[in-house]
Amino acid sequence: MALYETALVIVGVAVLGIVVLPRVLSHRPLSFPIVYVAFGMAVFALPLGLPTPDPIQHGGLTERLTELGVIVALMGAGLKIDRPIGMWRWQSTWRLLVITMPLTIAVTALLGWLAVGLAVPTAVLLGAVVAPTDPVLASDVQVDPPEEGVSDEVRFALTSEAGLNDGLAFPFTYMAISMATLGVAPENWLQEWVVVDVFYKIIAGVVIGWVVGKAIAKYLFRVPAATKLATAMAGVEALAATFVSYGITEIAYGYGFIAVFVTALTIRGHERHSDYHDQLHEFSEVIERLVTSILLVLFGGALVTGLLAPLSLQAIAVGVVVVVLIRPLAGIIGLFGYPNERNAIAFFGIRGIGSFYYLAYGINNATFPGAEMVWAIVGVVVLSSIVTHGSTAAPVMSDLRREATDLDTT
Repeated sequence: MALYETALVIVGVAVLGIVVLPRVLSHRPLSFPIVYVAFGMAVFALPLGLPTPDPIQHGGLTERLTELGVIVALMGAGLKIDRPIGMWRWQSTWRLLVITMPLTIAVTALLGWLAVGLAVPTAVLLGAVVAPTDPVLASDVQVDPPEEGVSDEVRFALTSEAGLNDGLAFPFTYMAISMATLGVAPENWLQEWVVVDVFYKIIAGVVIGWVVGKAIAKYLFRVPAATKLATAMAGVEALAATFVSYGITEIAYGYGFIAVFVTALTIRGHERHSDYHDQLHEFSEVIERLVTSILLVLFGGALVTGLLAPLSLQAIAVGVVVVVLIRPLAGIIGLFGYPNERNAIAFFGIRGIGSFYYLAYGINNATFPGAEMVWAIVGVVVLSSIVTHGSTAAPVMSDLRREATDLDTT
């Protein structure tokens, strides 16, 4: 069977599913990611002669594909957040970033070291890659398109958290890389890590993202589309902004993930009530779905072609515990006393493509003993998250929306 033609059929079915599934799965306890992972498992289990989608063997390609998926999702997430940035308005976000995320990293790393026997740098890498929630797979629990997602604290907190913690996981990934290359002792890496990996790269991401966002926003809203071609290309600027912001920031050795999200927020905050925000978001969402569908099919293929082979019972337990226990408890601790919906926010700590990116990046930049085991554990984490959160997102979010509507009418 011709490999190229087979691949075209698989991609075609995946793309068709982007259109069909939202209609079929509406109000059902299934999600887009569950179906695509199952499709990938089925396709790669058949004797079609497809190459094995091994993320370790194809480390460079894995890193680039997942990187693309994350930055496109970050732009889409930022463009649909209506709430202006503020210390109190974003209180739930800051708590999740400052308390919940580091706590998740620490506890997961400790479990990886004690329960699975990972070396310290490898355990830290495990904690860093599973800590960020995912903007790619979390669309079912994110805010609605522009002008429609203001009042729901659960959706806002999860969207803003996913937008920022994908970038803030990088310092901890670099911590693991520094430990693996320079030694575990803090005196070997701590100073440079704090100055460069924490302060400089975060600040560079924020500043460059804001500057790029301001520049693009001024063009977008001052020069309206005046020709048929310009109208037909409406929304493409979102993709351009994604690539420009990310590329410039990475060239400047900053965190491109942070820059992309800040760029999106800056564009969203400019001419806040313009209808053009809908077109930017819609185009960004289409690209995001296309890339995500391919990544999920490949993940499903990896599951049935050996990704989980290194697992032990302890490793499986750690992977499941990260999803069902560590994140919920860390979320509740971080949100203690605020808001009323903290249990739902804590529960929906969806893991996904971002974890794959960080793991591929870490392993491509340093030697980590037990890398195959970490990939297997992360596979369990993401699969558990897809199944658990994918089957509960629709009914839980529907109930929360119904409760909010009832409160508004009383």
